[in-house]
Amino acid sequence: MSRHKRKLTRGRAIAAASAALALTGAGIATNILLSPAGAASTWPEAKGSKAVSSTVKVTGTYDGGLKRHYGSGALGGGGQEEGQDPVFQLADGAVLKNVIIGSPAADGVHCLGSCTIQNVWWEDVGEDAASFKGKSASSVYKVYGGGARKASDKVLQFNGAGKLVVSKFQVTDFGKLVGSCGNCSTQYKRTIIINDVDLTAPGKSVVGINTNYGDTAALRNVRIHGDSSRKMETCARFTGNDNGDEPVRTGVGPDGTYCKFTAGDITYK
Repeated sequence: MSRHKRKLTRGRAIAAASAALALTGAGIATNILLSPAGAASTWPEAKGSKAVSSTVKVTGTYDGGLKRHYGSGALGGGGQEEGQDPVFQLADGAVLKNVIIGSPAADGVHCLGSCTIQNVWWEDVGEDAASFKGKSASSVYKVYGGGARKASDKVLQFNGAGKLVVSKFQVTDFGKLVGSCGNCSTQYKRTIIINDVDLTAPGKSVVGINTNYGDTAALRNVRIHGDSSRKMETCARFTGNDNGDEPVRTGVGPDGTYCKFTAGDITYK
């Protein structure tokens, strides 16, 4: 599973994992109060616009006040080329909230360690909406509320170590909601929890994981819209590698070990 539809394969295969705990209080435990924006909400209207010509580096909390931020100058690309800089770079423990990322979106948001992305909306995903790059197994990345549109491949890219929790998020016209690197030079065990999300076709898959690295993915309260033929895959399993080769696909669907969910956790509307 390649990172994107591109020639370069600095891939990020599919992945990520998690013990299937319900996402309530403790599941998204944080000392930051999270607002109720989420999967059921409508897309917000931008309250002004702001051109971003160089990466905004965030420590602490950045509240964008629902202003549209879009790339300009060196960040003016919106394609799928590898190696683009992000619009926002979050330091370990940082919070990004109430932001609309317009087009061009470059490489969206990078989390260098644990982070919270709250009520952030991508109108036209560039390379990826957000990438998670922490190197510690204790890193926790939270995506709460918000949504994304027009992602030709992955929306949330999991390259680092730790746990990714996605809740109350909505996505439409996309390749994969969550994918982790299947052929990065450094690989990790990754845990993904996806709970209370809405996915609207066209879309290829919800999540993928590298079973040989011990990844797990837990799906709860996943609602798929506009896919009466049920072509959208739920949880794809791969054998990843660290040498740049394309990962080998080994299966799809719940298996009780790596893809942790049941048919009742997926609703088609």
